[in-house]
Amino acid sequence: MPKEITLTIDGQTVSVPPGTLVVDAAKKIGIDIPVFCYHPKMEPVGMCRMCLVDIGRPMIDRASGQPVMDENGNPRIQFGPKLDTACTTPVTDGMVVITQSQKVASARKDVLEFLLTSHPLDCPICDKGGECPLQNLTMGYGPAESRFIFEEKMHLAKHVPLGELIYLDRERCIQCARCVRFENEIADDPVLGFSQRGRALQIVTFSQPGFDSIFSGNTTDICPVGALTTADFRFGARPWELKPAASLCNHCPVGCNLTVNVRREAAQGGKLVIKRVMPRQNENVNEIWLCDKGRFAYHYAESPNRLTRPMVRRGDELVTVSWEEALAAAADGIRSTGGELVALAGGRLPNEDLFTLRRLADTLGGKVLLSTCMGGGDLVSQVGLTPGSNLADLGKGDAILVIAADLHQQAPLWWLRLKAAAKRGASLIVAGARPTRLERFATRVIRYRYGEELDVIQQFLDGKFPEFSEAQNAVIFYGGEGMDMLGTSALAQACTGLLIQTGHFSRPNNGLVPVWLHANTQGAWELGIHPSGNLARNLAEAGTLYIVAADPAGDDPTLAEAMEKASFIIVQELFLTETARKAHVVFPAQAHFEREGTFTSGERRVQRFYPVIEPLPETRPDYAILAQLGEKLGLPLEGRAPALIFRDLATSVSSFRGLDYTRLAETAPQWPIVGRGDLYYGGTTYENREGLGCTLSAASQKEGWHPPATWAGRMPEHTFDLDRMNAEGLVWLVPVVRLYDHGTTVTPSTLLRERLARAEVSLHPATAERFNLKDGQPARLQLGGKEYSVPVRLDETLPEGAALIPRSCGLPVSSPHGVKLEPVIREIVS
Repeated sequence: MPKEITLTIDGQTVSVPPGTLVVDAAKKIGIDIPVFCYHPKMEPVGMCRMCLVDIGRPMIDRASGQPVMDENGNPRIQFGPKLDTACTTPVTDGMVVITQSQKVASARKDVLEFLLTSHPLDCPICDKGGECPLQNLTMGYGPAESRFIFEEKMHLAKHVPLGELIYLDRERCIQCARCVRFENEIADDPVLGFSQRGRALQIVTFSQPGFDSIFSGNTTDICPVGALTTADFRFGARPWELKPAASLCNHCPVGCNLTVNVRREAAQGGKLVIKRVMPRQNENVNEIWLCDKGRFAYHYAESPNRLTRPMVRRGDELVTVSWEEALAAAADGIRSTGGELVALAGGRLPNEDLFTLRRLADTLGGKVLLSTCMGGGDLVSQVGLTPGSNLADLGKGDAILVIAADLHQQAPLWWLRLKAAAKRGASLIVAGARPTRLERFATRVIRYRYGEELDVIQQFLDGKFPEFSEAQNAVIFYGGEGMDMLGTSALAQACTGLLIQTGHFSRPNNGLVPVWLHANTQGAWELGIHPSGNLARNLAEAGTLYIVAADPAGDDPTLAEAMEKASFIIVQELFLTETARKAHVVFPAQAHFEREGTFTSGERRVQRFYPVIEPLPETRPDYAILAQLGEKLGLPLEGRAPALIFRDLATSVSSFRGLDYTRLAETAPQWPIVGRGDLYYGGTTYENREGLGCTLSAASQKEGWHPPATWAGRMPEHTFDLDRMNAEGLVWLVPVVRLYDHGTTVTPSTLLRERLARAEVSLHPATAERFNLKDGQPARLQLGGKEYSVPVRLDETLPEGAALIPRSCGLPVSSPHGVKLEPVIREIVS
């Protein structure tokens, strides 16, 4: 550790690491220096001059190079003739900083008066009113009245849509460039910039569609005025009317921490209504950022299409009934079938519900299967990340491998954090069959053909890529693009072998991270709930089929057909999905915003989420439904509170041992200090007072652990084989993840409709030529026994012989397989 530097700020002595800026050193001891352009997560630019302070430095004797002492034996301090910007000045030993003086106060007053020369002063109607740094700093440091005439102010366009998600009020902009710098430095989306000069300077978007960035909402958090607002919150409420509630994002395996702002509204009968979703600081997870999917895809919880009453099948129809009648019908159905109970659970189901579902199935002699297209979660339990891990700690001397995953689309905050690790000097290796956004920051890019994933790992094992064996710490992120569950299981096993061979496991910042499609898939694996090698057969042979938070019928026509053979089907869901339409009993479940529970992220961090809004009157939490059904069957299941279920869970599952809701709610000091009253420093992100979560221990850390068996060394035979595909006139259809998918919890958000993934097939031009297809031409595609017309998009960066299609784009495609493509001559009605 380098020697810390000691200085004095307003009479207080503070020691900080070399390179610390004066504004941050002051923050560490509770002294607030006002800023507009500076942000602790971005490079300083010194544009606004609001942070001017008086800085003195020890006088140095030129001959001896030693400080000049005064009569008391203290170094003489020499102040400069002008004030310095605290946001661009690094600390030095013996520095003396004065932030409160007449000279400083006068400068701050002048800066604020200058900023207000063309500001519209529309505070009574501004969305930022109540949490506006300009308003607050003007009250604290600004002039009592303006010397400028309103009619002489520069008037610019108001309420300009930069895109469908973000609005710009050009009159309010103070040209701090925070939004531009965020998009350039952090998001790597240079889609915003300045146009014009002087007083006419204004923010513009350079992309089409406008403001084309998946992180656009963060600019509204860090904007120090009301220039940028989100489409969902604009003119929707005033900040002081809002009640904050802590939650978690449930759209991907990162586990971003949220603060959901709610308000009671007369138009909704006095109900609590979600007005906006904001980031909650967790420097171990999402820092202070959110992707736009996590920020805007919350409307499903309040959708008018939610299930609100239990339903029972009467002939060919589902009819609404009372809870008592629905529970009795479900219990009678389970008793009458006589066959094995097979439960299928989705990865968006919280830990408490998964645990209760497994207990129900175990007690009835049945089994619980996990609905997922990826394998390897059992290996993650053994060699995944361990307590003390933080991606922010990875840097020079460390290595990161990302294989078969597009983090920008699948887990955006991991993409941000790995990009930052590469900037700190970590060796970032990206291996994939096609280019992804992360490759721009990689120290090594490995291109392979689909089906050759294990060959890549073998090259690491053979020492072809020394970065891994030489690294101090190493983390592997693996996905499932181009593979089915068996293929990803083999890949996870190969990656595990690499980690074990190089010694990168069982200690912080080392291990295996799966890029799951859902928020709590790893939680299911930790609880012993695994997928099936042949899900269709399991569904078809079930006596009672119990499906919770999964839609197999909507995902795959083969699974829909298999479900028809089950004797009795029970479904717990938010919406009337294709699977729910086939059920004999349907229970309306609560959204995670309506209850509390826990998720386990891909990094194996267990975190609590809390109730945000009141549940719909006739809905119940999944764990409560299961417990009440268990009561009908004479089975004692805990269903009173998630905390009690989690207590039993932690006792039963070794990796959770020692955890409880109290420990999960613990917090610790975080840097930067944000979410306090000084909104000008970190923006409107929220302080985390509800818990940072805990990372599970890994099986490899326990005494007596034995490494898993080595993998077979090749992919299962049914995976991609270009020569065979060519010979049979097939193309390898690869479902790829798009951030804005057509999932159950995304499509209800009208804000994102323009960004939802389109059903199109992407081909290399040579592949398209082989099938006589042209760019934009519709192609005939057969899926699940039905024909679909899908437009073709040509892309020279894609591998030959493969056809990429968005997963969950409205077409029933869930796993890669060989298909034929033909030009459409006549219209196809699917």
